[in-house]
Amino acid sequence: MPDIVVCFKWVVDEAYIRRTSSGDLDFTSVDYKISEYDRNAIEAAVRLRDAYGGSVTAMTVSVPEATKGIKDALSRGPDNAVFIADPSFRDLESSQTAAILGGVIKSRMSCQLVICGEGSGDFYAQQVGPRLAEILGIPCATYVQKITIDGGQVIAERKAEDFVEVVAMPMPALVTVLPDIGTPRIPGVKDTLMASKKPVVTLGKGDLERIPEASLKTVGMKASRMERECEKFTVDTADIARFVGALQRKGVLR
Repeated sequence: MPDIVVCFKWVVDEAYIRRTSSGDLDFTSVDYKISEYDRNAIEAAVRLRDAYGGSVTAMTVSVPEATKGIKDALSRGPDNAVFIADPSFRDLESSQTAAILGGVIKSRMSCQLVICGEGSGDFYAQQVGPRLAEILGIPCATYVQKITIDGGQVIAERKAEDFVEVVAMPMPALVTVLPDIGTPRIPGVKDTLMASKKPVVTLGKGDLERIPEASLKTVGMKASRMERECEKFTVDTADIARFVGALQRKGVLR
């Protein structure tokens, strides 16, 4: 009966991001949500608990106003939650997030399996899971599309480019999961009401050990822009030569 910790991130809902005339991103009217990839992670954790027993703890590092995310996560099936919050945690990068999660798990929790989404819905760095496994000193499997538990082992099917790799790891272990792991459930009214009654441990910056300085700094973000140029040509030799010449002048062909 494994005790599972599932990590999730409270991210900007991209549907509310607007683009300004200068190409900047406008976040003034955004709402937030649990990262889509982490919804898959929560679903995977809850299904494993239902199949093998144990418990599921949802854990996140965010700002104090992200309590809505805790309730949303708990409405999706976890038994309890750990909310690590501080106003300074708004712009953490992957190494800092992993260090905070790792410190809390090592000092305060006992679990046999940690599940993360393959990446986050905002920066998609795919760093927190592997970094967290390194901090905890446990084996890690990434891009997992199926998980089973056999005794004291986690059996994970990893999706590669053109094949599936099956790995067995002794627990405790960590996996990062793909959306293929399962479709997240949609919480009903009863689930949302029950979420308010589930236990939540809230930790602040003062409860943590040293937090590493950020290695990366975001100096700005611009909206992507795609420009297309159409070049028409016929099967005439001279026309083809003209088209090839145009590509060479633009540096497409050398």
